[in-house]
Amino acid sequence: MKDLIPQPDDLICPAPEIFDSAAVAKRIETAAEQADGNTSDLRKAVVGILSDQLRHGRDAIAAGLAERPFASRPTVRAYSWLTDCVILTALDVVTSHIHPLANPTEAERITVFAVGGYGRGEMAPQSDVDLLFLTPYKITPWAESVIESMLYILWDLRLKVGHASRTIRDCLRLGGEDFTIRTALLENRFLAGDRQLADHFRKRLWHELFDGSEREFIEAKLEERDARHEKQGGQRYMVEPNVKEGKGGLRDLQSLFWIAKYLHHVDSVADLVDVGMFTEDEFDTFAKAENFLWAVRCHIHLITGRPTDQLTFDLQVEVAERMGYKDTAGRRAVEVFMQDYFRHATQVGDLTRIFLTKLEAAHVKSQPLLQRIFRRKRKLKKGYTEVHGRLAIADEEAFLSDPLNLLRLFEEGLRTGLLIHPDAMRLVTANLDLIDDTFRNDPKARKLFLDLLLKHGNPERALRRMNELGVLSAFIPEFEPIVALMQFNMYHSYTVDEHTIQCISNLAQIERGERTDDLPVSSSILEAGVNRRVLYVALLLHDIGKGRDEDHSIVGARIARKVAPQLGLKPKEVDTVEWLVRYHLLMSDMAQKRDIADPRTVRDFAKAVQTKDRLDLLCVLTVCDIRGVGPTTWNNWKASLLRALYRQTQRAMEGGLEDLNREQRGSDAKRNLRDALTDWPAKALKRETARHYPPYWQGLHVTAHVVFARLLRDLESDEIAIDLAIDEDRDATRACFALADHPGIFSRLAGALALVGANVVDARTYTSKDGFATAVFWIQDADGHPYEAARLPRLRDMIHKTLKGEIVATEAIRSRDKIKKRERAFKVPTHITFDNEGSEIYTIIEVDTRDRPGLLYDLTRTLANNNIYINSAVIATYGEQVVDTFYVKDMFGLKFHSEAKQKALEKKLRTAIAEGVERATA
Repeated sequence: MKDLIPQPDDLICPAPEIFDSAAVAKRIETAAEQADGNTSDLRKAVVGILSDQLRHGRDAIAAGLAERPFASRPTVRAYSWLTDCVILTALDVVTSHIHPLANPTEAERITVFAVGGYGRGEMAPQSDVDLLFLTPYKITPWAESVIESMLYILWDLRLKVGHASRTIRDCLRLGGEDFTIRTALLENRFLAGDRQLADHFRKRLWHELFDGSEREFIEAKLEERDARHEKQGGQRYMVEPNVKEGKGGLRDLQSLFWIAKYLHHVDSVADLVDVGMFTEDEFDTFAKAENFLWAVRCHIHLITGRPTDQLTFDLQVEVAERMGYKDTAGRRAVEVFMQDYFRHATQVGDLTRIFLTKLEAAHVKSQPLLQRIFRRKRKLKKGYTEVHGRLAIADEEAFLSDPLNLLRLFEEGLRTGLLIHPDAMRLVTANLDLIDDTFRNDPKARKLFLDLLLKHGNPERALRRMNELGVLSAFIPEFEPIVALMQFNMYHSYTVDEHTIQCISNLAQIERGERTDDLPVSSSILEAGVNRRVLYVALLLHDIGKGRDEDHSIVGARIARKVAPQLGLKPKEVDTVEWLVRYHLLMSDMAQKRDIADPRTVRDFAKAVQTKDRLDLLCVLTVCDIRGVGPTTWNNWKASLLRALYRQTQRAMEGGLEDLNREQRGSDAKRNLRDALTDWPAKALKRETARHYPPYWQGLHVTAHVVFARLLRDLESDEIAIDLAIDEDRDATRACFALADHPGIFSRLAGALALVGANVVDARTYTSKDGFATAVFWIQDADGHPYEAARLPRLRDMIHKTLKGEIVATEAIRSRDKIKKRERAFKVPTHITFDNEGSEIYTIIEVDTRDRPGLLYDLTRTLANNNIYINSAVIATYGEQVVDTFYVKDMFGLKFHSEAKQKALEKKLRTAIAEGVERATA
């Protein structure tokens, strides 16, 4: 048996350290003697011997990979070789000792093949073992016994075996019906058995199954790829990518190899250079990407001990650490690692595109259906031609004689609507050195670039392709650090460069009139007219400062001051772009982290913005920025906050800031209530308008005033009145409570809401002059939608029980207040600030920390225990991070001016947060 197993020298560690075939053979020989013909005892002994060797071999390979964490090729070969050794040993034992056959007949021949990934000789630590047992005719009782005994050994070794027992005729028939089976057969590798049968099988596969069906196979593989991408999320920058099945993953590279093998009978990817499918550089890119992705997959399997290929957030941190990535200034090791991952995934996409175009040129792959139907030739500018429905370069030498053509190519693509031919892309990538300082300072180049942004109505198409080919970073070198830069959090769905392009795509959609219904304010702003050059350049540069050890808005503003003039903007435009980049988060923060009902919020915002032009630009930029974060980030709640802030600021700018005063708001609110309750007696109306303090009138809309008026009208001091209504316009459920006031009311309500899984996004409480509390909470479910009507009765019941003391929230919430394992990798430092300037009568406490279900309850309970009155709370959630803002007064109705008091309270809040996190991760 030991002679059957050659020892390769290209494994992650010396072959004898992985599988000592001589020692194994000796132990099996001894076991066979001791078994003395008892096959059951022998099988048990062999399983023990191979189990020890498997464990020892896997440990040796894992140790080798730990020493050289990027050496994936010798690692996957080592796992495959170890599996070969086990299979061959098991087969040898079965055919020599358990079912020996001295003189096999013609029908009693058997051949064992490795197929699929194992057939390629590529295995990750948890890969399946796919085997084909081939017999010349219908399976004989002896062959059946051999296969069964062998499988029992492999199953006892806990190997995940996929197996098929077939004749050559079976393989040809099934391979003709099913492309998955055909692909597995394509990657057959002879392991042991009858060599003559193996050779005959391979010849028939090529002559009777593969040859002549190339187009059919390629179309099937490409359809399969598209379906796989769709299932995995459809884009390369998924924040938790699937290393094997995702876009730009291993399966994409394997698909290229399958197609090449089917077409050209190649045995390795290196052969693709010889047949003209790839250049040497492109093969090098393929090899590096494949090596990196295999390394990542091996580390995932070793960490989890399972055949998982999803690179979840918690695994990203561990894999980055195992592969030796280190934290750098402004960036965590995991972010550096994921930037490398996405850059490799992008290169896989580039290689796929080049490869498919080569197939198209050879007429093996069909042209896209729509291109075949609409064959109308477009009129192209001089120097361009159309090849297979794509924009190609007529004369490469002439094209390169004017470097500006590197930008004109993209403009011609936008103008004609044609996709750029991969050969043209190759030419651009190979000549990026032409984009030098002379090129960047050429006024024509600047105009061409701005035209790409402003002229054709779909700039994201050009920007995405320019980014993938390196043109964007060559023209704006400051853009290069954010290419494929992942932000390690649950808020951002895209890398920074892709987020930037998504933002510009959103702006173009609004400009094209596609968002008039859901974005009326932004649409009307653009319709009225803004400086488009400023807006597009500001959006392009707004996050360019990310990935550095300094506030990205400040760094970005500095970069914008340098880059904007190089793009051809005038000094005044440069000033506005710089301001927009510096303060691009201002409107979002004001709307989501401050109480817009407080006149000081609008007044401070208006003073910061100063002009109507800036307000318009910042509003549109903010909308595009939030919408560009991810497909589910934008909702009606955020829309309503931004609209309210925009309209109030616009009114303040038009009528003067002095119009923003509390007295005026209070008088207007009382008048609105009278108008809404025309059926009420004058005495009841007078009582209602007199029972509340000024903040109540200034802080709520008339719809809430009407609800509370009705709840309070006949309310007894021992009753709790609740009104729950779904507010579709704000994507939230409004919960109004009226009850006798007592300390900690806000906290108890927050606890009851947490117990039923309701997320609070906004809340405020007021005390009436006659001792009642009026509280209103806006709540959403876990997906950011209104709390369902069907769940409202349970919510009502839970609130009653909590307020009456039947349920103690502190105890009940423990089982719910958990942070999921995959989300524990995120580090969110806690920041607590006290602001006495942002409101006239309240201190604003802003708590920026790690989100979890019981956080709001813990914070409000801590405030209540310290005799702090909470007027309102504004909650802004950014993935795993949350900013809870409280408008508070002390027990005497005063602000927290004392630094000592602030520090003491901050310490208690931090303790509550730390204890909560400990509880949530226990």
